[in-house]
Amino acid sequence: MAPSLDLGDWWAKEIRGGGMPVVVTTQNPNYSVVELDDRGGGGAAAFLEKGDRGKNAKQFTWVVLLKAHRAVGCVAWLAASVWALLGAVRKRLLRNRGRSSKSDKGGRLLFRFLRTSLLLIAMLALEMAAYLQGWHFKNPNFRIPDVGETRGWTRDAYISWLSFRADYIAYPLQNLCAFCIVLFVVQSIDRLVLCLGCLYIKLKKIKPTINGDPFKTEDLEGSSCDYPMVLVQIPMCNEREVYEQSISAACRIDWPRDRLLIQVLNDSDDEPIEHLISAEVSKWSQRGTNIVYQHRSIRTGYKAGNLKSAMSCDYVKDYEFVAIFDADFTPNPDFLKKTIPHLKGNPEVGLVQARWSFANKNLLTRLQNINLCFHFEVEQQVNGTFLNFFGFNGTAGVWRIRALEESGGWLERTTVEDMDIAVRAHLNGWKFVFLGDIKVLCEVPESYKAYRKQQHQWHSGPMHLFRVCLPAILKSKISIWKKANLILLFFLLRKLILSFYSFTLFCIILPLSMFVPEAELPIWIICYIPVIVSFLNILPAPRSIPFLIPYLLFENTMSVTKFNAMVVGLFQLGSSYEWIVTKNAGRSSESDLLAAAERDAKPMQLLRGVSDSELVELTKLKEQQEEVPPIKKNKIYKKQLALALLLLTAALRSLLSAQGIHFYFLLFQGVSFLLVGLDLIGEQMS
Repeated sequence: MAPSLDLGDWWAKEIRGGGMPVVVTTQNPNYSVVELDDRGGGGAAAFLEKGDRGKNAKQFTWVVLLKAHRAVGCVAWLAASVWALLGAVRKRLLRNRGRSSKSDKGGRLLFRFLRTSLLLIAMLALEMAAYLQGWHFKNPNFRIPDVGETRGWTRDAYISWLSFRADYIAYPLQNLCAFCIVLFVVQSIDRLVLCLGCLYIKLKKIKPTINGDPFKTEDLEGSSCDYPMVLVQIPMCNEREVYEQSISAACRIDWPRDRLLIQVLNDSDDEPIEHLISAEVSKWSQRGTNIVYQHRSIRTGYKAGNLKSAMSCDYVKDYEFVAIFDADFTPNPDFLKKTIPHLKGNPEVGLVQARWSFANKNLLTRLQNINLCFHFEVEQQVNGTFLNFFGFNGTAGVWRIRALEESGGWLERTTVEDMDIAVRAHLNGWKFVFLGDIKVLCEVPESYKAYRKQQHQWHSGPMHLFRVCLPAILKSKISIWKKANLILLFFLLRKLILSFYSFTLFCIILPLSMFVPEAELPIWIICYIPVIVSFLNILPAPRSIPFLIPYLLFENTMSVTKFNAMVVGLFQLGSSYEWIVTKNAGRSSESDLLAAAERDAKPMQLLRGVSDSELVELTKLKEQQEEVPPIKKNKIYKKQLALALLLLTAALRSLLSAQGIHFYFLLFQGVSFLLVGLDLIGEQMS
């Protein structure tokens, strides 16, 4: 149990003059209650009564020693707790990595990082010493005493620091703080307007309509001439865990077989995986499914290059629509029958987008679900209803092939080819339809490593695209309102500003304001508005309301990755054109877990139409999976740990100034950064 150290009354006392008043009481009736004050420079003994001077001085010494003993006990307990925490973390790293302490790179990195963080600890020690000496200036408009009014070189140094802080640090920090607050308020208003638009859609029951009967009743012979030609594309790259379920779901789509073609676009560079996917395609082809397998020898342009290569085939000109599914998406059999009518009866519609749903659940995926629900239920639904435009999600959508061709097709200039083609199609006058009632089951990242890489790509790509397509937006023939929506709302406010102010305001300015009280943030910025905005974000997913506080803390933690990605994409730095395939676990539903275990228990079956060399590769792959167990390991994230140390140090500093809400926010935010920095959230992927 922590030793008790009640400093609340001591902190709340007003500092008078240059000293600290002390009240000494005793149960001995021979002593009187005396107030000690060293004003006037004569020392405390000058204020003692002459007869009781020796006794009261002795009693005062015992009180000071008692307070010092409690303070030392509290510090020792805190140090022991921190040391025990570091020991537990180090043991977990050693156990997960299965390595000795000498080869534990993560552990060495962690302790090296802590050793290099002595500057913040020294700053906190200086502030602690100032408080113990009674040099606390809580009011930002305090008058800095002249050096001649003070005594001692330590107090002179502290006064010099206060002067430097007020002259060179406080003013720019105050301006940056005011700028971020304005951005924060503007972005909060945008969220509120989106939520009001969503509420209006719900109350008015506005839904996309279908013109006429899309499919006439078939005759006695079962003619399917009224069904348009549809192409289904499944781009994948080293998707060992999910290729089977995605191909199986696409082959089970309810559509006339003579009017449906499935393209499996394999960009894998792992030869055993190539054989596995080829064998799966051969299996469905033998069952009568119209399916083709395509593999590129030169993998340029990532997913955009893969789709561009598939659209260049000669037989594509016979098809009218193309549906795209990533390798971890499993559409329902009636997907095309629910989406194609919105394209078939509306020639001005170029894209129909369905929403995602997922079943793999842990704390990380539940936090992702909040953002995904708000993205689909609010952002895309409101923009699709009132503006007929939103960003294509890259999967679970059906395009009109003519819209793709007139917009320039798939381009390899960015890593967000889906958003790129959507912006160009919007500039060409095509309309988009969002269907929130149609859900496609998918898998979201279960590990923080995979989620972090995904978010880096999703936030660096739009900034890169903004630089590339800005001239085309300004020169386009669309209305001024649509140009303003694209530039100010779609790109700047919801992509750039959101990441900038979230990182700067809550991860930099707030902890620094504890050391620079002139730039202290008001409580409504720290508590009220963030909670209200987070509540608005969580409304589309009411079951996630218990995760409101963890969601708020985790979003601030992810702002580091998003801000870094934004800078990389905006200034086209090294990783702005880096494509990373999101790691999937292959369990998008609970039934998939049982099916995977059943497949592992059964011996591998030989498929007809597979060559001997492919059988040899499949056998080797099966042996490798049985012999080499997956090793789950944690990764150390230096940026998150650095901010964790800054936030926790600022929390201790706020405790000295008795700032309750600041202390709790900094404490919990620092702990969340610490958990993420040690990779203790989500699953650890092998």
